[in-house]
Amino acid sequence: MNKIVEWESPSNIALIKYWGKYGVQFPKNPSISFTLNNSKSTTSIELIPKKNNKVEFYFDKKLNKEFGLRIEKYLNNITSKLQFINDYSFYIRSTNTFPHSTGIASSASAFSALAMCLVDLDCELNNTILSKKKASSLARLGSGSACRSVYGGVAMWGKTQDIDNSSNEYAISLNNGISSIFKTYCDDIVIVDADKKSVSSSAGHKLMDTNPYSTEKYNQALVNTRLLYNAMQTGDISEFIRIVELEALSLHSMMMISNPSFILIKPETIYIINKIREFRNDTDIPVCFTLDAGPNVHILYPDNNKIEVQEFINFEMKNFRIISDYVGKGPVKLR
Repeated sequence: MNKIVEWESPSNIALIKYWGKYGVQFPKNPSISFTLNNSKSTTSIELIPKKNNKVEFYFDKKLNKEFGLRIEKYLNNITSKLQFINDYSFYIRSTNTFPHSTGIASSASAFSALAMCLVDLDCELNNTILSKKKASSLARLGSGSACRSVYGGVAMWGKTQDIDNSSNEYAISLNNGISSIFKTYCDDIVIVDADKKSVSSSAGHKLMDTNPYSTEKYNQALVNTRLLYNAMQTGDISEFIRIVELEALSLHSMMMISNPSFILIKPETIYIINKIREFRNDTDIPVCFTLDAGPNVHILYPDNNKIEVQEFINFEMKNFRIISDYVGKGPVKLR
């Protein structure tokens, strides 16, 4: 008898950026993120008694052989952790609520949803209790940032002496002790360009190995992790804004001074950043921006400023597609 499970899991937006890795998907520096609510992947896995085709992967109801091969390689790499993988073929269906491969961490939502399905199936087959720590560790092996998406709210990945229980193996929740204002934060994503990125995140991470400023960037992120965590505990929004914007610009500066160098931001990205800063200076409303590895802009602000900020966005960014999102509660089992 075939077994089937289905989970939805959100993307996340890194506030402290992970950029550069070593070994088997370990980060060169810690990262902190907001888990989103509306930007998510829905994935189902049907286990079929073993046949010739190991993986059939459908995205938006269309067979996607390229990503299917990536998942098959991923499954082969984790058979020692989930022994049932060798006994079945996998029929996988997935959809996104947002554009993929554009710098909104679609791999984070995709692999976190996949990992939740896999751990859930393992629990059913072995009559055990689902472990988010295990799901996070497995998600990390598919996409580093995916390990943070298995937790709602604020999550952290990467070992640092400043935060107890932090690990390079898996992410942890940081919700305990965080000021309530950050638990309902809004994130409106301005889609500058929905096309596939010219340079993948995997290639960008690899270029950090030869970047002459990589050590300084890792040290900066380590310090910023401690400062941001402190700011989020005390509710210091001004410090939050300073660090988050610095981290976004530092990320893209690393791309520009890689060898070979590359630029993912667009002229429209700069336009939006300048508009956000002008609006903040003119109104004292604590709105800020961050960027993932792409041109699209995440506009972050407290929920109690939602009316004013969305009026600003609707006026200044009316020619762009906007995805309105906010900090969410993490993955949800659908069946």
